[in-house]
Order: sequence, then C-alpha cells, then structure tokens
Amino acid sequence: MSLVDWLTELAQPGQVRPVVSAPDPVLARDGEVVDPTDPSVVQLAADLVATMRVSPGCVGLAAPQVGASARVFAVDVTGHPKAVTVHGTFVLCNATVVSASRWRPGREGCMSVPDLTGDVKRASRVVVEGVLPGTGEPIQLTTDGFEARALQHEIDHCAGLLFLDRVAGAHALYQRKVYL
Repeated sequence: MSLVDWLTELAQPGQVRPVVSAPDPVLARDGEVVDPTDPSVVQLAADLVATMRVSPGCVGLAAPQVGASARVFAVDVTGHPKAVTVHGTFVLCNATVVSASRWRPGREGCMSVPDLTGDVKRASRVVVEGVLPGTGEPIQLTTDGFEARALQHEIDHCAGLLFLDRVAGAHALYQRKVYL
C-alpha cells in the first residue's frame, strides 16, 4: 500500500485539537507505544492531520503536542520551499530511525515553542520504519533533506524531546522573527 492509498483509506474526519506549549509536562514524557489498529489511535491520526492542516506553516505534528503521550505523528512537507523529496501527508505510529547519514545543521522551529527557533544538527538522509494507523501495515520510508529533518523532529517529540534539547547552546537559539 502506498502512502497516498493509505490517506484515502483513512477517510476519517479529524477534530482540530489545541496545541500545547512548553513547558507542558506531556512534551517531556516518553510517548507510549500504540496499537495502530486501535480506533482511538486512528482518531488521533485523523486529529493530527486536521490540526496540522489548519496551522499555517506546520509541516509536522506529534501526539504529545496535542496532549497525548503516544508515539504517533503526522508529516506533510508538500509545498515547502526547502522540500525536495515529498511523500505527501502521512501519519506513522511507533516510528524509529533505522539509518541516518549526511549530518547537517539547520534552523528549526516548533508550534510548541512559538517564540524561538534554533540550529539543530540532524541527518539529511534517513530511513524510518513505522506502522500506518488503521491498517497496522509496517512501512519503511527513505527520505532526505527537509522531509528527513521533519521526521526526526517529530520522532523526537514522541520520545519526549524538543528541538531545544538538541541545540548546541544558547548561542544557537534565536527569537522567532515571523509568527505564522
């Protein structure tokens, strides 16, 4: 099954949820492994997509950011000027990075840390394994550049980490200049 087929098959209406901000404790907790076929996980997946779509500039959203301590996240870098490889809108459960290479620094921001951006060194090529919600089908995704950065950022959220935990120090933090 392709990611496009999966999104069509999901066809579950999502509810827009409020996004929590640091220092909310849910953002620092290691998310729980989920059963991707559980109806509540399928609803969470739909809610993440719905919330992401109404949030200007948002390219990814993890369950902890909407108050759920779970290893589920949505990504869609479609149309982003830095995106080269684009797999469209998708949600993964219990995802892990199985291979990472070509480490590069880059500026990151986050809806849960609205006032800051920071320079974070991440792999620009990754292979990620996860499970599609609803179907329970395992998937392996190979990507690079901006989409690879977005995946790592969201996987970090599911592990209780913010980009702030990855910056080299205070010299690598900046006041956000544009609010989306």
